[in-house]
Amino acid sequence: MRPALNSVGGVRSRTLPHGLFLFIAEISILSVIVPSVGMAQIGIKETTPARQSVQQKASAQEEDVKTLRQKAEQGDATAQFNLGVMYDMGQGVPQDYTQAVAWYRKAAEQSHAGAQNNLGSKYYKGHGVVQDHTQAMAWYRKAAEQGSATGQDNLGSMFRDGEGAAQDYTEAVAWYRKSAEQGQASAQNNLGSMYQAGEGVPQDYKQAVVWYRKAAEQGHAHAQANLGLMYYAGRGVPKDHAQAVAWYRKAAEQGDADAQFFLGIYYGERLTGLRSRDIRAYEDFKEALLWTRKAAEQGLAEAQDAMGLLCFLSGDSAQGVAWYRKAAEEGNKSAQLHLGE
Repeated sequence: MRPALNSVGGVRSRTLPHGLFLFIAEISILSVIVPSVGMAQIGIKETTPARQSVQQKASAQEEDVKTLRQKAEQGDATAQFNLGVMYDMGQGVPQDYTQAVAWYRKAAEQSHAGAQNNLGSKYYKGHGVVQDHTQAMAWYRKAAEQGSATGQDNLGSMFRDGEGAAQDYTEAVAWYRKSAEQGQASAQNNLGSMYQAGEGVPQDYKQAVVWYRKAAEQGHAHAQANLGLMYYAGRGVPKDHAQAVAWYRKAAEQGDADAQFFLGIYYGERLTGLRSRDIRAYEDFKEALLWTRKAAEQGLAEAQDAMGLLCFLSGDSAQGVAWYRKAAEEGNKSAQLHLGE
């Protein structure tokens, strides 16, 4: 399945379908089926290799741009890196990726690990340079070999995804481990995903849980969602829906769309078997609607499809059709079937 001062990386989700909301004719029932076969059916959320390095907080902001530029032009690698950060983020200067790349390159050529990593990220994304994953990997490796935890994490993801080099799960695990042992939360989550999937290491749910927990306790939203999924399925830990919901909620409150949808599913499940003319009166329905809407508004097609059903159940067919249409446009087969009915 990576940001100076603030994250400018992305997230690749390997989450497969979480569940289906099924409408049972003539009675108001909200039912959810959650896949329970194999770990591949349980979401593995990983982090993409576009994460950038963080210099000492606010060091780039505390100095006057003119002074910083003077130091950078005199060959100060740290000043060059910080000036690159400022152009990259548009802090104190207009955002300009080309200038960011120029200053990162000057610092990187002086072996500044943070600049090497960030230059790799520019090549990875094609910001300020022509996108080139081979160059991205080369710069990530330079940073990683100097001990940069972020560079190691990024290099691991390049090997995992076969970008810039042949796919090699063993190498991916090795670099993730180096980064994870330095406390890098995204690498801990990624290492957990490798143990969960059995890629580069023997499949080991308990080890997956160990690494997800380390990252989750640092506040990493995707690890929190993954840990919740492990508790929900009882993989590597005893099945515990209360713990699952607690971790889902932590991730959901940070804006993780999959976790938000899982909370919607959970509260929807609690309505199974209820018969009511006005399902909207139930608190669980309100919670299901709240969290499903949050996920749907982030563009998660499954959640948009579920919102279509929830709107129909609450008597708002116009909104229901609108949500089905959004999901259908994303290729959601269930929504397409609903619209064809």
